[in-house]
Amino acid sequence: MEDKIKSIIRDSASATEKLAENAGEIAEAVEMMAQAIEGGRKILLFGNGGSAADSQHIAAELIGRFKITRPALCAIALTTNTSSITAISNDFGYDEVFARQIEGLGKEGDVAIGISTSGKSKNVIEAVVKAKAKALKVITLTGRDPGPLGELADISIAVPAGDTPRIQELHILTGHIICELLDERLFG
Repeated sequence: MEDKIKSIIRDSASATEKLAENAGEIAEAVEMMAQAIEGGRKILLFGNGGSAADSQHIAAELIGRFKITRPALCAIALTTNTSSITAISNDFGYDEVFARQIEGLGKEGDVAIGISTSGKSKNVIEAVVKAKAKALKVITLTGRDPGPLGELADISIAVPAGDTPRIQELHILTGHIICELLDERLFG
């Protein structure tokens, strides 16, 4: 068992080192988000399962605090309102659960962040399509193969991993990097 644990840790560390390949896209995402916030816009995050948890985690870091005490940043995880989620799913189908929220909450210049390990989550794709139609900026976080989701994004961060646990680890690391650099960019 110890050998297996060591192997998992080595795999994670290797994937983490390769994330440096995404430095350009991450920097672009930070700048896009900073400009939106400076313009009085908001960040809307969404995904399924572990990606839903990542959406909530990143939104909490933005609206609460990350490393420094600073004004709250306008960030909303579209995964948290169970009444909206269940009503939309019941009335329109689960594929529309995020798209309807983007339709109601999203404004031109906002940033939508769609998270999907596979890059193929239908409800995340539908939300990104809606976001683009409403002139929101779109950032996607996916695994190595960004799938159709990456093609729709203004900035696609396709992390260098193909295994769901490693992808999720890199997504939250990417979220933390974005939060730290956003704080520095906005508040010095």
